[in-house]
Amino acid sequence: MTRPINLLRIAVAALWMLCALSATAYPQAAADPLPSWNDGPAKQAIIKMVAATTTAGSAEFVAAGDRFATFDQDGTLWVEHPIYTQVVFALDRVVALAPDHPEWKNIEPFKSVIAGDRAAIAKFTMEDLEKIVFATHTGMTTGEFSALVKDWIAKARDPRWHRPFTELVYQPMLEVMQYLRANGYKTYIVTGGGQEFVRAYANQTYGIPPEQIIGSALDTEFTYNDAGKAVLMRPPKLLLNNNFSGKPEDIYLFIGRHPQAAFGNSTGDREMLEYTQAGGKGALMMLVLHDDPVREYAYGPADGLPASKVGTFTQALYDEAQRKGWNVISMKKDWKRIFSFEK
Repeated sequence: MTRPINLLRIAVAALWMLCALSATAYPQAAADPLPSWNDGPAKQAIIKMVAATTTAGSAEFVAAGDRFATFDQDGTLWVEHPIYTQVVFALDRVVALAPDHPEWKNIEPFKSVIAGDRAAIAKFTMEDLEKIVFATHTGMTTGEFSALVKDWIAKARDPRWHRPFTELVYQPMLEVMQYLRANGYKTYIVTGGGQEFVRAYANQTYGIPPEQIIGSALDTEFTYNDAGKAVLMRPPKLLLNNNFSGKPEDIYLFIGRHPQAAFGNSTGDREMLEYTQAGGKGALMMLVLHDDPVREYAYGPADGLPASKVGTFTQALYDEAQRKGWNVISMKKDWKRIFSFEK
């Protein structure tokens, strides 16, 4: 009985070795790092940049500790229409605080917010919005503000999809960030929105820690609370306006070097992409074009799309992208799906 058993063992071992050799000779195709992207110039540009900057000996090789990529948030990482999420938060805060401020019923812009006058709200100027932000985002500690945002973001729902705002993140862009991090990149959010607002949910939503959020910021003042504990208060004073030229200025302030890749979607991101390209080293500049009115929204006015005051993508920016070799991502053509909840 010993001999048949040995022969059986030899046969099994031979079969195992044959399978192993076959697997070596015919390796399985590597998993697609960007499965929500259609094959095309945009997807290939991302893969090419990662390969060039992470392959030792490449003329565009960047050491692991020096790899950085910056992402605008509104309209680049998640939905910004018909109104920015942080503005929705601020308007909700006006309504919540109204009982403590009866005078607001007769003072603009608070009067229109309390009355729910959407037509009037749509005409608000930057000065109007600043008044609302100062009234709803200040006079508290940084910890208190963060807690307010976390509570609101967990409960608020978008009126179109009836989902939390943090579910309206673009799946293709999440894949890009994960792909970059898997290849030694640090990913930063560089937003015109509030720095502390985004920090309240960015780690859970994007996998980006608070120290890698660069945004517009109010000043802070060190003081002590009634119990003698050290706290940072939020006074009604703007410290950083992280938009347009403020983006590269603040990137240098926080990071101290050029990114190798930058992603945006509006004129507010132009200077960030220009600064990234100025760094050389095979830099990648990409702009998201909202041209899918069925799955998301369509606005520009670049490429003949409807004009918009929210996330404006002008024809001049589009032309600059074409002239300088930047990649314009078509939501309609380049993305197989937009949200993770799509079937």
